[in-house]
Amino acid sequence: METKQKQYVEHVDALQAFSRGLGEPEWMLQMRLEALDQIENLEPPVIERLRYNRWPLWQVPTLTGVPAAKKVDPFEFIEDKADAARVIQAGNDTVIETLPESLKEKGVIFTDMQTALKEHPDLVKEAYMTTAVNPGDNKITAFHAAFMNSGLFLYVPKNVEIEDPLEAVFIQNSLVEDAFIKHVLILADTNSNFTYVEKFLTKGDKKNAANIIVEVVAKAGAQVKFSAVDQLGVNTTAYLNRKGYMYRDATIDWALGSMNGGNVVCDFDTDLVGDGSSSDLKAVGISNGRQTQVIDSNVVNYGNHTNGNIFQHGVILDRGTLTFNGIGHIIKGAKQADAQQESRVLMLSDKARGDANPILLIDEFEVTAGHAASVGRVDPEEMYYLMSRGIEQEEAERLVIRGFLGAVIAAIPLKSIRDELVETIERKLTTK
Repeated sequence: METKQKQYVEHVDALQAFSRGLGEPEWMLQMRLEALDQIENLEPPVIERLRYNRWPLWQVPTLTGVPAAKKVDPFEFIEDKADAARVIQAGNDTVIETLPESLKEKGVIFTDMQTALKEHPDLVKEAYMTTAVNPGDNKITAFHAAFMNSGLFLYVPKNVEIEDPLEAVFIQNSLVEDAFIKHVLILADTNSNFTYVEKFLTKGDKKNAANIIVEVVAKAGAQVKFSAVDQLGVNTTAYLNRKGYMYRDATIDWALGSMNGGNVVCDFDTDLVGDGSSSDLKAVGISNGRQTQVIDSNVVNYGNHTNGNIFQHGVILDRGTLTFNGIGHIIKGAKQADAQQESRVLMLSDKARGDANPILLIDEFEVTAGHAASVGRVDPEEMYYLMSRGIEQEEAERLVIRGFLGAVIAAIPLKSIRDELVETIERKLTTK
């Protein structure tokens, strides 16, 4: 008991020094300290078909503010594009930040979280863990709120439409031992319209935890296209939560590729709060080696005439485990709501373990809902068709799998990201 109390006091002192050293507003420090108080009294979120209580997710980050002893070279992962709207972060440091003047003049804000807290504290405070995600939701969100050590803020003002995608790249620095606790906050104001693309990568092989929360708050009439390719390393144990919160007639379309190497929970949640709001979630995942990966997609219809779709396809190699949980929940009073889902898993090994777990929770009568789920192997008729035309078995198998995952690949707006996702899929397939 004395050890826990001593540790708590040390954490309080470290958080106070860290927050004040960064010049954070007082409300952020108070949120950190209140979340710290909650951690021990909360339970981790329940993830169907997964026990992860022994996963090393509670690694406290280094809060000295001193730069890491070993640095990551971002140009090992990206091309230099001076005119692009992009933010590149290596570890906790922002190494590239570019935004065209035309977007700055329209009031677009695209910057690291610490800069946003200094220069736009009221905008950040409006949505940071107050709407989509709250510190008290569970043990992981409380831990995140207390120890968040870097992040990104994107704000698109009312009626602003952006043609070219905004791009963010986050490179976990596993050349050193340090928890990766990243927060991304996207605030789409009324009737804004834009595309956002992000990547999570790892450099180095140190064993580290990742606790990542991405919040997308879409106000009335906002239209957000969100694409991501996750490639965290084999020695990273991760909990990655992306959550959308939508007002009247807002839209968030998700295209998500989970290509991580280590054990990971991907918790993708969307709350259709406003009448007429809609969300289309497409997710693909590949598990290989001895990796355990769970993709938990949850869409809750609160408003009338809301529409939520979940489409998940995955492939398992070696002794990997991949579980898709698809949860569609229509709340009482959400009349004329629609909740649809499809989860399918291909297993390429006798030792692989796969599960497609559809869940529909319907609390209203005047609604439409449905689901489809399957776990199986590559269709022998498709293989026969391709091989009968002279294609070797290994290449035929890859073609079938790429077609199986193609719907999400096609939904990603940047060709460079699409190509990278295809390359990552190919690389994972060749390791089987």
